[in-house]
Amino acid sequence: MGVSEILARYAVQRAHVLVVEVPGCWSLRVALERQVLSRGWQLAESPADADVLVVCGQPGPELGELVDRVWDQLPGPRVRLGLPRIEALDGALDAIQAGLVDTANHRADARQRPATPGMDHGDMDHGDMAPHGIPLAGGGEDRDGLEMDVLHLPLGPVLRHWPAGLVLRCALQGDVVVGAQASILDGGHVATRATAAKDDARGGTNAWLCDQVCAVLSLAGWPDGAASARRVRDALIDDGSGEATRPALERLRREVFGSRLLRWSLRGVGNVAAQGRGSRELPEGVVGDVHDRLVRMLDRALAGQLATPVTVPALLDHPAALVGALPDLVTGLDLAAVRLLVASLALDTTPTREQVAHG
Repeated sequence: MGVSEILARYAVQRAHVLVVEVPGCWSLRVALERQVLSRGWQLAESPADADVLVVCGQPGPELGELVDRVWDQLPGPRVRLGLPRIEALDGALDAIQAGLVDTANHRADARQRPATPGMDHGDMDHGDMAPHGIPLAGGGEDRDGLEMDVLHLPLGPVLRHWPAGLVLRCALQGDVVVGAQASILDGGHVATRATAAKDDARGGTNAWLCDQVCAVLSLAGWPDGAASARRVRDALIDDGSGEATRPALERLRREVFGSRLLRWSLRGVGNVAAQGRGSRELPEGVVGDVHDRLVRMLDRALAGQLATPVTVPALLDHPAALVGALPDLVTGLDLAAVRLLVASLALDTTPTREQVAHG
């Protein structure tokens, strides 16, 4: 066995997997992440950090084109895999492992790759480009009327702890958003939790809410809390009814609500008024700051496990209105606050069954 083969086998033990979730494939993405972590692999934060690219579901043309561009950014050696359904999961991970040690294929891939991935310079005017095709910032007035550079930056859809398919195109002055546009790739439509296909998965809405809690806590820099939320989510999925997981969910809620550091970190961040910016009437469940919505998600999950229903302000019943309000809500925030705000809104971008049938 040569040095290359030895290094390849060593790399398999520490593989970093970048996951792309197609809207409607939440349960598939969660199942993949669980298997990835159980093998001792890591979930990548960006293409530069990844050895493996896995697409959960069948992407449409817009998302498919973007996935191709992301693939171009992965450094070699690299492996790409499509995961259309959960039944293919075990075989897919074995295929990834085999692909990571296929040094002959990696050499061929390196020879075929363009020198500058994803760039076509044929008819490009380089006047507004820095070296390597990086766009330069344009000019614009700040809030004080002074001239400042304006940089256009898209957030999503290939981004951890981010709603599937959502693209938020931000105009930045420094790290502050001064304008934005929001859309769902491939014309996908947001759905209520009552009609979302992921409700068919074991654990249903309560597990999904714990997944959103995990995202907020991860972005807030509380890995232990995020790990607790992930364990409760997985237990809800495995148990189905969730009866055995209620004590763990109650404990998680106490930890989140009782953490002074978390409260101090999130209080006032991403604050949303009942009458949102742009004169939009927003649902009661999103009113308040990130901490308010985080606790509300846990209250909603706990209420869902009670035999007698308890009224909790809905986070999830008006996702279309929230997507439309996003440009107004993120204006004036820095990028870190934008990530926390979006995660705390618990946006569901899953197409409804009716929309899938007519798609």
